[in-house]
This record gives sequence, C-alpha cells and structure tokens, in this order.
Amino acid sequence: MKLVATSSPSRLLDLHCSACGRAYSAFDLQSVSPCCQQPLVATYDVAAPLSRQAGINQADSSMWRYGALLPLLDDANKVTLGEGFTPLLTLPRLAARYSLSSLTLKDEGQNPTGSFKARGLSMAISKAKELGVSGCIIPTAGNAGVAMAAYCARGGLKATVVMPRHTPEAFKEECYWYGAQVELVDGLINDCAARVRQLNAGGRMLDISTLKEPYRLEGKKTMGYEIAEQLNWQLPDVLLYPAGGGTGLIGIWKAFQEMKALGWLAPDVALPRMVAVQAENCCPLLETYEGRQPNCHNYTGRPTLANGLAVPRPLGEQMMLRVLQESNGIVVAISEEDMLTGMRELGQQEGLFVAPEGAAVWMAARHLLTTGWLRADERILLLNTGNGQKYMSNVAGRAWA
Repeated sequence: MKLVATSSPSRLLDLHCSACGRAYSAFDLQSVSPCCQQPLVATYDVAAPLSRQAGINQADSSMWRYGALLPLLDDANKVTLGEGFTPLLTLPRLAARYSLSSLTLKDEGQNPTGSFKARGLSMAISKAKELGVSGCIIPTAGNAGVAMAAYCARGGLKATVVMPRHTPEAFKEECYWYGAQVELVDGLINDCAARVRQLNAGGRMLDISTLKEPYRLEGKKTMGYEIAEQLNWQLPDVLLYPAGGGTGLIGIWKAFQEMKALGWLAPDVALPRMVAVQAENCCPLLETYEGRQPNCHNYTGRPTLANGLAVPRPLGEQMMLRVLQESNGIVVAISEEDMLTGMRELGQQEGLFVAPEGAAVWMAARHLLTTGWLRADERILLLNTGNGQKYMSNVAGRAWA
C-alpha cells in the first residue's frame, strides 16, 4: 500500500538500514532490512529550519505533540489513549540519603496500560492501521503484549499475543480483557518469537516484535524529547535505562541526535552518558560488552523478576552497543535480591511502587556511585518503565527483607 501525506506535519523522509545505511521507502509496509536483516530506522528532514515553537503542538499533552518528528502521515489513523508526557519526579529523600545533588525519575508507569510500551505500540499500531494491516502478532515478556492488545482493540485490529507461561497473571488477564488471542509458551521471549514465526508463517499478520518493524522505536524516542523539554532544554549528565530489547535506549539517543541537528539543543548542551541496566539472570548485552561472547546469538538466559529484562537475544544488540560507545556509557547487571531492595527503598522513601526494572535502574546507580563511575554531584536521571502492581505475583510477601 502506497501512502501520501494528507493531514500530518510529519517530516518523514525514508527508512535506512541500521547496519549498512541503505535507504528504503517509508511509504510501504516494511519489516527488517532486506540487505542485512537488521532494523530499519526512520529518518526525517532535520536540515530545513524548524523551531521548537513551530515543531511542538503545545495544545497536545501526549507524545503526539512532536508530530513533525513522528512517522504518521494522516492523523485520521492515529490510535491513541493519551500516552506520553509522563512526569519527571525529583527524589529528595533518596538524594539526601546518598548525598546526591540531583536525582530524578521519569515515571513511565503512569502511561496507559501501565508501562512505557504504550508509546511504542501506539505508534506501531497507528502505522499498521495507516498501512492497511488487519491483524498484528507479538512475542512478549508481558507489558508489550498488553499494550499491543489495548491499541489493537482501540484501532479495530486483531491481536495475537504470545508470552511465556510464567508471566505474571495480571499481564495475561489484561490481554484477555482487551479481546486478544493469547498463547502461552514454555521458555523466554526468544521461544515466544519462534512460536510467532510458526503461527505467522503465511505472513497474514504484522509481526510487531521489537525492532522487526520501524515504528515502535519512533514512539519510544518521544521519551527523549520529553526529557529535554521537561528539563528546559538541558539534559542530565547520566541517564540509566533498563535495557531488555533496548528500543527505549536506542530511541532516546536517536531523539537527542535529532534535537541536536534541529538546533533544539544548544551547542554547549552535552549529551548524557547512557547506562544500560540488565538483570544478572539475563544479561546478554553485558556479556558481549565485556568480551565474553562475540554477540548474543547463542546466549541463554533465565527468568527474572524483571520480566522486561528477560530478553536473551536482542535484535538491537549492535545498536545498543553503538549508543554506549557514542555516549561513553556502560552496562550494569543487577541481582534479583537487589531489585527487591530497590523496590523497597523507592517505595518506603519516595512512595513509588515501581516495576523491578525501575528498581534495577536505581540499584545500578547505587553500584556506580560506589565504583566511582558516577559522581554524587552529577545530574542523575532514572527511567522507571512500568507500574509495580502488575508484578505482584512475582514480589508478593517480599516487602520486607
């Protein structure tokens, strides 16, 4: 299906292969690049003048306020539940406890469907609708499947969700309530991906797997735009992010690069060092980063309290490593017990019931402070990706050490 822009300010130009840079049409349905079988990335006209005032729709309090730098070509296809523009919260009690000069947390648990996945799936389902797709399928550790089910219901598309059998019941139940077809698989998300390939061998559904279509990344990148806008066009010194599939880490960095090119960030604004936080039970990126394996292709992980971090073979591994290299960043892996410690501390000190992924990010900051990689006088930003209530079956009865 060919598309023609009708009612959107989008400056979308094309898609390019993240490995070799070859260009492909952004106006046809695409998956990974035919040349390298790697993720395709949307590019925009950032050379022509566009002021922040002209480029941001101040009347829109969702992620869609950045429409000029998003790929939707016709607003009639927008599938939204009001996702985005989540709060940046200061953490004064934890800052005082650890003698930190600046500690903030972006709480993505306040999105529709309770996680940051709402951003990517809102964008992906909107583009699927625009491109004439009638049904979508996804392998998921939990939150992405819930978000896809919700946005497919909102947009009138059929949804098939494939998730590990050990996924907390809350995620399964929510998918059922949205009317999705749910299939449970023994194993992790890579095993679910294999089942998706079987179920969709004929290609009748659009595979919305992480980075296997170009547009979940574009929804996730809006976190980067929001961070800059909420900090009055300044950026933190260090940004810690829980990286399973890594779309958010890649997307936030992409947003920073686009804003630099547009002049929305002043030349003297330094980009943050990016920290990818993983679970000790499943840390393929760390193993590659530290040279213990050439890549994650044969990595085998274990289940973790942080379901979203149980991604043993992320397609975007090379893209994540590039972000870490460009930002002078690092990878940290956190134990299950430390995640629980982080959940308790954020809950009891700041009144935030975060997902284990968000707790892992806080504990990574604590670890990096003890090693000296992170200084107490730096501006530290944590990303909490989801609401802790969905993980109750994982953490029930463990509020006290």
